[in-house]
Amino acid sequence: MIFGIVAGTVVSDTRCDTLPPAKYLLVQGCDHSGKTKDDYLVALDDIGAGPGEMVLISQGSSALQTEITSKKPIDAVIVGIVDLIDEHGSIAYSKQG
Repeated sequence: MIFGIVAGTVVSDTRCDTLPPAKYLLVQGCDHSGKTKDDYLVALDDIGAGPGEMVLISQGSSALQTEITSKKPIDAVIVGIVDLIDEHGSIAYSKQG
């Protein structure tokens, strides 16, 4: 899994028939402390992530392990919203700020 920060939404009225009609988000990669990187991806969101939230993303064949993505052309799926990251006893990231 990788970390990312939700940067926005992606809307596509025309898409492959097998692509599930779901919410797709633009996610900017980040490190475990929330510092953003200069890379973005589009991820299917089935858990209700919102703008600015740090999320956990599964990519590749692991992204196909959910009920909605099984046998679908999906490369990235949001599988969690991060609340807290503890690194060696210190808080590296907290959703509360």
